[in-house]
Amino acid sequence: MATVTSSAVTIPSLTTLKTSSKRTITAAAAKVPAVAAFPKLTIKASLKQVGAAVVATAAGAMLAGNAMAIEVNLGSSDGNLVFEPKTFSVAPGEKIVFKNNAGFPHNVVFDEDEVPPGVDAGKISMSEEDLLNGPGEVYSVTLTEKGTYSFYCSPHQGAGMVGKVTVN
Repeated sequence: MATVTSSAVTIPSLTTLKTSSKRTITAAAAKVPAVAAFPKLTIKASLKQVGAAVVATAAGAMLAGNAMAIEVNLGSSDGNLVFEPKTFSVAPGEKIVFKNNAGFPHNVVFDEDEVPPGVDAGKISMSEEDLLNGPGEVYSVTLTEKGTYSFYCSPHQGAGMVGKVTVN
């Protein structure tokens, strides 16, 4: 760090013009930081390294995209026996989280007659006897096959608690 030391400055007196008296004023020492030089930045990368970085970034984005989830409330805030939202779309591999909100107990059962061909509804459903009994309890499922899936809450199916998800 550089510093400025005191220096003497001679200033002619303004009290009279005829005399040539001079007064001396001494400036107090002041510390002034020196300006640091900016470091030189150089970038040396081959096209192979740049390509690897791009691929890694894209792979990270894809993994983050697959980690996304949609939350579906089981029972509306005003007490209605519904799924909120009732119909929605997800990407293949996107997680669906069904969360107890109101009017429980609930469960999530996929209708075996209304799932894409080759999908085993039993593997993606809760059993009809299993129930989410408390507030905030969740059931999660990830659907990978494209198509439309219908689901219901077995205790409240007769009250109209049904839904539909499309995997695009």
